Amino acid sequence: MRRAEQPSRRTVLAAAVAAAVTAGAGPAAADPEAPMTTDPVDPARAVPARTVDNRAWVSYTDWSGGTAKGTRAVAGTRPGLVIAKPAGTADYTDPHTGKTATWEYGTWTSPVHRIAVPATEAIVSWNARTPAGTWIQAEIKGTYTDGTSTPWYVMARWAAGDQDIRRTSVDDQSDGKSTVWTDTLAIDDASTGLRLASYRLRLTLYRKPGTKATPTVWRIGAMGSDVPDRFTVPASAPGLAKELAVPRYSQEIHKGQYPEYDNGGEAWCSPTSSQMIVEYWGGRLTAGQLDWVDPAYADPQVCHAARFTYDYQYAGCGNWPFNAAYAATFKDLQGVVTRLGSLTELETLIAAGIPAITSQSFLKEELTGAGYGTAGHLMTVVGFTAGGDVIANDPFSASNEAVRRVYRRREWENIWLRTKRYNASGKVVSGTGGICYLYFPARPSAAQRKALAAVGVRV
Repeated sequence: MRRAEQPSRRTVLAAAVAAAVTAGAGPAAADPEAPMTTDPVDPARAVPARTVDNRAWVSYTDWSGGTAKGTRAVAGTRPGLVIAKPAGTADYTDPHTGKTATWEYGTWTSPVHRIAVPATEAIVSWNARTPAGTWIQAEIKGTYTDGTSTPWYVMARWAAGDQDIRRTSVDDQSDGKSTVWTDTLAIDDASTGLRLASYRLRLTLYRKPGTKATPTVWRIGAMGSDVPDRFTVPASAPGLAKELAVPRYSQEIHKGQYPEYDNGGEAWCSPTSSQMIVEYWGGRLTAGQLDWVDPAYADPQVCHAARFTYDYQYAGCGNWPFNAAYAATFKDLQGVVTRLGSLTELETLIAAGIPAITSQSFLKEELTGAGYGTAGHLMTVVGFTAGGDVIANDPFSASNEAVRRVYRRREWENIWLRTKRYNASGKVVSGTGGICYLYFPARPSAAQRKALAAVGVRV
């Protein structure tokens, strides 16, 4: 739950909100209702109009359509991008180890994607395999609605392991109009009307010189969004009663474990949630992969997830795309970071057997039965009761047995989807605006494909 307490793109959004709203405590008036549209899965239901644009490059045609220098597309059941004849060599000094090494590299740059919803934020996520001696860098370059452009922003230097480089976000990137906050590119002052109108993505694949090793990137994409400022959201009508059999793991039984990976407990909500869904889809770790974990610790796979989602710059396990990338290291899984616009969309996914990891922040009294308040916390939504209430595997629980919770629909919906709120001091701060991670099969069923398409995710 520690993520939102650290500087992030929420700091920027909160500052903009605070400039327009007094910081005194008090009840917030209901915000105007959002525009509505028809649910593509159930035309009889109305849903909020989408404020999110997703674009992903996943097919052989996609990979062949970019600009390649030293890389090539590979076909097959899971098409991807690999190093061909390297474009050159480059030195990289790892800021977290101080070590400098020379790497061969190749690049791939996407075509320009014009964002359907000019965006205040963009989040890049990717799925890749990085064998020993390899790693990747993901970048984004945007064009603003005023016709000017951002620089190439580094969104990640990433490897599945931690022996060659330390996976890391990159701080202190800004051009005076936008800034990278850990995993999110955000417009500095959305009140000016400036937005991102389009972007390109660039991948750089690295390997040790003289080897044949290569990363394989199966998916890269970005989610652009312009979610309106709101303290409250319109209530949705219940439409599904179903619960998925997702494993239950507590983050709290790991308190004090592995200080080098942020010390367990409340800091591990994201990897604990990720591990639940990875295992729901059949992902398993071998004894050899877990032999580094102290045998006295229960659920060593949660420790493993924390280690291999850890962002050495952020100094925590809550980097959203790092969690999605971790999930995709398991055989035949994909992972993306997106935003949903309603519980109706979440019901669409659950109906197709797809659970979701959601991010929310709230005061203790705002979520009945939680027993805590948080500036930012991840939990796993696994279903809905007959009355429409949310069934969540909440890792902030004293034991695995206590992880399953039922939260009141209206309360949960509002704390997840709002973009601004009052904290315990009465100060206006930001909410998460419907952020979630979705993990799903590399070859989804027809029903799963339809559900993902309904929430704007291309597979």
